[in-house]
Amino acid sequence: MASYKGDDTLLFYILLYYLLYGDVKKSPEISLTSRINIRDYEEIVDIMYYEEIELNLNIDKLGKEYLDFKHHLGFKTDNPDNIDFNAICINRIPGDERSITGGNVRGLYWTMPDTTNVEEQRLPFIEESKYTELCPEFKGSYVEEVYNMINKRFKLGRCRFLMKPPRSCLSWHRDPEMRLHIPIITNKGCKMVIEDTAFHMPSNGNGYITDNTRYHNFFNGSEIDRVHLVCTLTDNRLLGQIL
Repeated sequence: MASYKGDDTLLFYILLYYLLYGDVKKSPEISLTSRINIRDYEEIVDIMYYEEIELNLNIDKLGKEYLDFKHHLGFKTDNPDNIDFNAICINRIPGDERSITGGNVRGLYWTMPDTTNVEEQRLPFIEESKYTELCPEFKGSYVEEVYNMINKRFKLGRCRFLMKPPRSCLSWHRDPEMRLHIPIITNKGCKMVIEDTAFHMPSNGNGYITDNTRYHNFFNGSEIDRVHLVCTLTDNRLLGQIL
């Protein structure tokens, strides 16, 4: 169940939901002065955190290519001492190999690292819109086909294969942008948590838009590597409007 700072914010999303989806199953007789119970609108709030979109991708083919590229390219990370983040970068700033090294691999985020719960910035800002060139290793592959297809549909920044090892978890953090997740290798014990909402994204050939601008993490509670193709979305419109 999600939590909000105040009723006004929740009320805004509920009213917006009615405008976007025309759902009248819940009573629309609410006003700006209404006092409402978030439990009554839990499914509406969840939609605002993530949304499944139909892509009809060949996940077996994408998975086989991932394993091949993993063997030949290996992983990149911003800090080799941390096992939680392992990436294979698919695109880059044209002609700039440095754009897929160091802190550019993970990118800017904010977290609350200690008992003070004071937010701190980690890593520098990345100009996501400059990442327009497919890395040459992927030319002629199914990865290129997938990249071109989603690039026509969305405004993309960085795209990466992200592997999370078994029994590992990201920090509680937020990012500047939303993400498009395409699950490739996963398990029911692999879940994303956004605010107080936890959910699993199955590898069914579809994608999932997730609101990473809210505090979230991802944990792999299985005993296999979890692998997603993850792309930054440079258009941070609300989930129901981006499709």
